[in-house]
Amino acid sequence: MTFYQRLTFWVTLAVALPFAPMANAAAPQVKTQAPGYYRMFLGDFEITALSDGTVKLPVGKLLGNTTPEKVASALSQNFLQDPLETSVNGFLINTGTKLILIDTGAANLFGPTLGNLVNNLKASGYQPEQVDEVYITHMHADHVGGLMSGDKLTFPNAIVRADQHDADYWLSQANLDAAPKENKGFFMGAMASLNPYVKAGKFKSFLGDTELAPGIKATSSYGHTVGHTTYVVESKGQKLVLWGDLMHVASVQFPEPSVVMGFDTDVKAAAVERKKAFVDAAKQGYWVAGAHLSFPGIGHLRSNNEGYVWIPANYTSLK
Repeated sequence: MTFYQRLTFWVTLAVALPFAPMANAAAPQVKTQAPGYYRMFLGDFEITALSDGTVKLPVGKLLGNTTPEKVASALSQNFLQDPLETSVNGFLINTGTKLILIDTGAANLFGPTLGNLVNNLKASGYQPEQVDEVYITHMHADHVGGLMSGDKLTFPNAIVRADQHDADYWLSQANLDAAPKENKGFFMGAMASLNPYVKAGKFKSFLGDTELAPGIKATSSYGHTVGHTTYVVESKGQKLVLWGDLMHVASVQFPEPSVVMGFDTDVKAAAVERKKAFVDAAKQGYWVAGAHLSFPGIGHLRSNNEGYVWIPANYTSLK
């Protein structure tokens, strides 16, 4: 480089430096997450997982047929801790002729960290008024609370469907009156969420295994509640089974399916249904989705010695 070229370089640099953009270290942290939806296709059906948020659960106290020490160890191996930040998920199915939502989140019935499902539904490109049917896995607050927005129906054009056993149990005033004080909230949440639809003629129960729409079947999996239901979705030879609350803590219950959850109405029946679901999913290799698997809660199950390994869905851009 000649003297003239070196001189030109340094002059140009000296002129440019005062105008160079400077990093702003004082930029405020945003402290929000991206909209909680995840989309995939199942044959001709569009599946959209919707996050209602997360809630911290003291799983060491809630899980049974194990010990707090074993729970803590299993969590630690997965870089988790107790209380466990637990996802609450719903799933939107567009069949091409119907828009069907499975579970609605908690709204304001389960604390301030939940209640995001409707906003995430809107962020995903849909409106609550477009939902044709809502299928409920069971009537616990974190699955039915989103049916109402204040005193208004969140899904005013939808028919709500659930197993008759759950309706008879959770919507019974006699059962509410007889329930221990600490359990009355379960009944009150179900009644506040479902009764307005019942009154409006928009609740339609079913009993046991029932085809609800082309490609979508309800399958009884009683145990977590008296009418707990899983939903089987099939299109073009592809299959997705929506588990609801057959299981809650992946890092504990996949390796040890015999571990039970304190929220189960009948822990023995729930354990039987969970083991049956795990065996079938691993054997057949279809998609599964869980209400409390880490969002988006969709993946596959693979057997591993006496337990199972969860394989989350690989991210897709849908292009």
